[in-house]
Order: sequence, then C-alpha cells, then structure tokens
Amino acid sequence: MNPNSLESIGLTHGESKVYLALLHLGETKTGPLVKEAHVSSSKVYKILDRLIDKGLAGHVIKDKTKFFTPVEPRRVLGFLEQEEEKFHERKALVEKMLPELELEQNMGVKPKAAIFEGFKAVTHLLRNMLDEIGKGESYYVLGATYGDTPVIRSYFQQHHILRARKGIHVKMLANAEAKSNLVVTNIFSEIRYLPQQFASNMVIYLYQKKVIIAMLTKVPTAFVMENEEAVRSFLPYFEALWKIATK
Repeated sequence: MNPNSLESIGLTHGESKVYLALLHLGETKTGPLVKEAHVSSSKVYKILDRLIDKGLAGHVIKDKTKFFTPVEPRRVLGFLEQEEEKFHERKALVEKMLPELELEQNMGVKPKAAIFEGFKAVTHLLRNMLDEIGKGESYYVLGATYGDTPVIRSYFQQHHILRARKGIHVKMLANAEAKSNLVVTNIFSEIRYLPQQFASNMVIYLYQKKVIIAMLTKVPTAFVMENEEAVRSFLPYFEALWKIATK
C-alpha cells in the first residue's frame, strides 16, 4: 500500500510508513521497524509516540524490552472520528474569536497589495472574494483557465456552486482550450471564449475595488491589489475583448 493514501487522511509521511510497517511486522522491536519503514532510528520513537497518541499503535514490555504493535486497521475510522470532533471544536472556537480578529484587522493598517503563494492561499483568496461580494453583485474573470495547478478544477466546481447559491453574477472570458472542460454553472453567468493566441496560465479577477492576478502554475501564486482606479482601467480592456470573444 502506498503511504500517500494514509497521508491523505491526516498522517504524516513518517507516521504512514511506520504504521504500515507495524501492520507487516506485527509485534516488533524498533530495530526491524526502522529497517521495514525506512526511517532513521533517531526519529522512530517520536513517530511511534505520535501514533500511540493518535490511538494507532501500542506497546508492551517483555523481559525489560519494549515491543510495539499496531492497532487493527478498523481503528483508523476511530482516528478520523476524533479528528472530526477536533475540527468542530476548532471551528466553534474560531467562530467565537472572529469578531475580535476582525476588530484587530480594522484597527490595523490594511495592505493595499499582497502576494499569496500555494494552492490553499490562492483558493482561500478566491473564496474570500465570494464572501465580500453581495447578492446580485458581479465580478469579472479575464483568461479563465485551470492552468497547471493540480485539483484546481475540483475547487472551481464547489466555487461556482457557492457563487450561484449566493446569487453572485460572473461575466467570464475563458481561454479557448478550457471550453471542453470548464465547470461553471449556467446560473448567473455569462461566458465567452478568447482566441487561442490569448491563452496563458494567468487569470485576472475584477470585483468591487480589487484586482486579483493569479498565475495557475504547479505552485499557484496570486497578487491582490485594492485599487478602484486599477479596476476601472481593466474593465474597458475586458469589454473590448468581450466583443471579439465567441460563445
């Protein structure tokens, strides 16, 4: 079994390898475990402690020697249930803190421009865009594409479901190659496609007083700028391209 499968549910790479090694070996000392899991002897005890804390491993003492053993695989479901409980507890805590956090933000100096790097940071920025736009309002997209960013298409499936649910309109100019697999609900949306020579991995989002320029490469990066004049400058360019784009 590939350790990456266990990483997808919240175990680290080292925890995944050691847990799988424990399943193969059964009750074992750390020597065979280090060899089977391909981890260093200096790290194996720390990894085992974390697995024990997560309820996925245990140990017994025999003749003054500690032996480690895995819990049965079905216990992994119990680990996920615990993680779910922790998630709801953390979510409730953050919801309670939000008014104070927002007050701190309002009292501070707001940056007029910032750069965000990585899938989570960029998609959080786009989700925040939907939070800021009100029902019946619109935003514009220039050069819509999925680029080279893994799983970005799955993100946009949920993005547009939420957008439509909130009654937010989008006017979108998409890259020609995206026409066959673009996931945008028809609700509150207008889409046209740019000629192939305009295709790139750069997408521009315009809304209210903000411009987001996202580079959807393998490690996506986005630049956000709060500048009403910049939005006004981009919109005529958008409308000019809209006239030459096709449905």
